[in-house]
Amino acid sequence: MRVFLAGATGAVGRLLVPELVAAGHQVTGLIRRPEAAEGLRSQGAESVLADIYDAAAIAAAVADAAPEVVMHQLTDLANQDYAANMEIRRTGTRNLVDAAVAAGARKVIAQSIAWAYAPDDDASDAFTNSPATATAPAPAIEDTPLDLGAEGPRRYTVQAVRVLEDIVSEAPEWVVLRYGLFYGPGTWYAKGALMDDAVRIGKLLPNADVTSFVHIEDAASAAVQALEWPTGPVNVVDDEPSAGSVWVPAFARSVGAPEPALVESERTPWARGADNHYARKHLKWIPRYPSWRAGFVA
Repeated sequence: MRVFLAGATGAVGRLLVPELVAAGHQVTGLIRRPEAAEGLRSQGAESVLADIYDAAAIAAAVADAAPEVVMHQLTDLANQDYAANMEIRRTGTRNLVDAAVAAGARKVIAQSIAWAYAPDDDASDAFTNSPATATAPAPAIEDTPLDLGAEGPRRYTVQAVRVLEDIVSEAPEWVVLRYGLFYGPGTWYAKGALMDDAVRIGKLLPNADVTSFVHIEDAASAAVQALEWPTGPVNVVDDEPSAGSVWVPAFARSVGAPEPALVESERTPWARGADNHYARKHLKWIPRYPSWRAGFVA
């Protein structure tokens, strides 16, 4: 299968390229820097240099590659620039999907997030850092609406996710991968990375908010399998949504940082985690790391 991969050198892309090639697919990776071309060649993939914001250049690049599937794994978070990342979700996705449709690609697969869901109001006031009395929230499933009524900065994140997913759904076939928080090599949640620093200086707190994670290797494997998945959104998360009061101390131990003190708090209503039942039971996706507990240690 011919695959055009936007984001070929990112956290997911650098693992995804060799997996696609090993599975017998012909891969063309979109790159932003000429020096990245050699790395893709060494992995058995071709490359094309273009700016995702240059619609004409992207259209030409995709047309030349003539892909059956276009994969969107682009982010712009190297400098923690959330506005830039939202712009990629809006404008970058628009340019890429327009190019895919014009080139006759049959399918678009795109990276989204699993924490843009609406709140679980039933448990929002009950779940605290007291495990014996906590009522766990219901993790979001794919049919749960997005949190379009969010306020503050979250509102703009969710709106950008909605735009991305709406644009992707214009393709003849499509899969939106609603990933949990990435952890592992090349991500923010790894030894020596951003969240290692954050937990050491008290900016990553063990509170009641529930998070779903996915190891970066499992994120890549899901993208490969998505070539054969039916149209629709899929939660790509591990088996264990967990409160920060549980996973933050474990993360601290895994990177050799002091364990922070618990912060007594009620859960933020939207911080409910996500359910992977559909991916596991219906799509037969089996994560190598079913829980962050093993993944952090690894």
